[in-house]
Amino acid sequence: MATRDRLAMTYLRVAALNELQYRVNFFLSIVQSLVAVGTALVVLALVFSHTDSLGGWSSDELLVVMGVYVLIGGVIRSIIQPNMQQLMEDVEEGTLDYVLTKPADAQLLVSIRRFGLWQAVDVLVGLLLVGIALIRLDTGVAVWSVLAFVLALVLGGLDVYCFWLLLTSSAFVLTRVNFLVELFDGMYQAGRWPVTIYPGWLRIGFTFLVPLAFAVTVPASALTGRLSGWLLLGAVVFTAVLFALTRYVWSRSLRRYSGASA
Repeated sequence: MATRDRLAMTYLRVAALNELQYRVNFFLSIVQSLVAVGTALVVLALVFSHTDSLGGWSSDELLVVMGVYVLIGGVIRSIIQPNMQQLMEDVEEGTLDYVLTKPADAQLLVSIRRFGLWQAVDVLVGLLLVGIALIRLDTGVAVWSVLAFVLALVLGGLDVYCFWLLLTSSAFVLTRVNFLVELFDGMYQAGRWPVTIYPGWLRIGFTFLVPLAFAVTVPASALTGRLSGWLLLGAVVFTAVLFALTRYVWSRSLRRYSGASA
């Protein structure tokens, strides 16, 4: 485990140094994030100008959901998506050999090679939105709720990572899968609202097929007093099963790979 940690930190440091060469991107990321959040807040205000609650969620509770949505989005764009896109390119161009020949776990290597430092701005913006929402709620947050929130966030991030890797693994069969980026971005947009507001069939899809419920709604539920111990346990079990499935699919997909050395 110590070796893996050192390897991850090395890749992170190199990626951060590369990003620091383009510091103007930091300001562009801030502007982009503020515009996106501002637009979302306007939509939220318009919705609650006609109602007091949406699916049982108040405006301040939905602000928590939005904060988690922005935060997880920052994790996706800074860590998960850049590495998955790099993996797609490697499979398409036959350059994955450079990873497979290294004396380390291939799945770990393809997951930590790139880091969009400036895209991580959304993580801070998301935390800021969550903090503002909790102040507006003025109900107090128990230590249990904070711990459950942190655990649910970690589980949600792992769920999204597994889902992305499962999608990306199709590149070993289809080769050209660049459309998956737009496909996932489109699906993730639905996560800005709690999955409980959607019809039953769509709620199931956004829970077990596309894990938006575990990535966004469950962490937000922890801070708004809606999360039960059983639901959190279910999130743990779901993540464990999904990770095992992802590991299996990844191992099977590698057998189909024929790169530059083939």
